[in-house]
Amino acid sequence: MADVQIDDGIIKILNLDIQDPKAAAVLAEYPQVRWAEITRRALKIGLGYLKGGAKD
Repeated sequence: MADVQIDDGIIKILNLDIQDPKAAAVLAEYPQVRWAEITRRALKIGLGYLKGGAKD
């Protein structure tokens, strides 16, 4: 399980493994130097879909 912390509005995730071959294939199409930026954006978009879902 990943260690997730929130510090002053910054989400910090350590030791996160994502088992998704299709997502890995898409990410591999980009230069490795952009992987962190792309992953950050994807996570931000994904969490955006969850807005208000904690009360459901």
